[in-house]
Amino acid sequence: MQMAQAAQNWYRLDNAGMVYSAIQRDDYSAVYRFSAVMDAPVDPQRLQRAVQRVMPRFPGFQVRIRRGVFWYYFDSDPSFVPAVEPDIANPCQPIRFSSKDRLMRVFYYGPRISIELFHALADGAGALVLLKTLVAEYLRLGGVEVPCTEEVLDPAQPPDAEEWEDAYPRYATSRARRSLKAGPAYSYTGTPEPFYTLNVIMGLIPVDKVHAAAKRYGVSITEFLAAGLIQALMVRQRSEGRRREKPVALVVPVNLRPWFPSRTLRNFILTARPFIDPELGDYTFAEIASQVHHYMRLHVTRQEMAAYITQNVSLQRSPLLRLIPRPLKNWGMAAGFRMLGEKPYSTTFTNPGVFRVPPEMEAHIRRVEMVLGQSYSGHTNCAAISMGNTLALSFSGTMKEADLERDFFRWLVREGVPVKILSNRKD
Repeated sequence: MQMAQAAQNWYRLDNAGMVYSAIQRDDYSAVYRFSAVMDAPVDPQRLQRAVQRVMPRFPGFQVRIRRGVFWYYFDSDPSFVPAVEPDIANPCQPIRFSSKDRLMRVFYYGPRISIELFHALADGAGALVLLKTLVAEYLRLGGVEVPCTEEVLDPAQPPDAEEWEDAYPRYATSRARRSLKAGPAYSYTGTPEPFYTLNVIMGLIPVDKVHAAAKRYGVSITEFLAAGLIQALMVRQRSEGRRREKPVALVVPVNLRPWFPSRTLRNFILTARPFIDPELGDYTFAEIASQVHHYMRLHVTRQEMAAYITQNVSLQRSPLLRLIPRPLKNWGMAAGFRMLGEKPYSTTFTNPGVFRVPPEMEAHIRRVEMVLGQSYSGHTNCAAISMGNTLALSFSGTMKEADLERDFFRWLVREGVPVKILSNRKD
């Protein structure tokens, strides 16, 4: 089979990629992981062959990050093919620009195939296309006929230019501009683990049970889980006996593609900020769920998101900002991220939704998983993804304590949702 060929020599970073590159540091991991748990132990040699066949179809991932005078940029490296490695105890290790670290990794362990990406490369939607295509090719090399449907790309086809476009400028057309400015939120932190220890606690949840529980409150699964996370954080804050309680707020990534058509595999997301202010009084869970539901319906709209896109792109296009040397830009963007990107939020909650693949593939995959890397401020992150009747919900962080996770999963059980717990923790 003839492999695809890369089409260009370098790539500009998109709006989100610029931020992730500017704020990267050794104790912060803008790296995330997707895994497919197969029905049989992984053959590493076959997986390596699949990686070699698939990577030319994804030239935007065959890159090195370079330091320009004014901006970082991606330098194309068509020879780059990740070496398949045995998995490690602490996933999502930080990227170090000064070393030989690459921006994408492939691991295996037992029946699990995992990919890790630096967030400047792509958002979750783009990474899932890569995972689907890689797993499909792995199965083909094992004799399984897999069609190129459900976002499984054909490795023999040349890369499509639209798959590597920066889609933000195309939709920066709103007359209004809006920025995500908010006051500080409650930050749940605890005893730090030794560097770099990422504790992962994952709950495997039946989709039909969590769907039934969410339906009782008239909300979606994402809204139900987000409300449960807010409630657990409110319990944690109340237990600390604060004289004045801060708002509990989540940062929830929103895939823009359903509102702004694009086939880009790069970053094309914004974030929403559902929150509860405990200073207004006590809330039942039904009230929290209702507020999250109506916040998402009110603010996650095409018009409001277009205004955010326009604001972000206008900063990128600023003639003055373009002339500022990259080190000063990095310092300013890192300071801005600490004030606007971390302080207004208690934690991150992301749910890319349902992992859909052709039936020929589905028969060989038990479940999929997602894990977020270490946060900038040290708080615990949460990610969920489902396939079939299994939803995998992970907490990942660098704290010894697991009170938040315990509170959350106990609440799910009280709601009639059974949970099977997996973890890389030793205690």
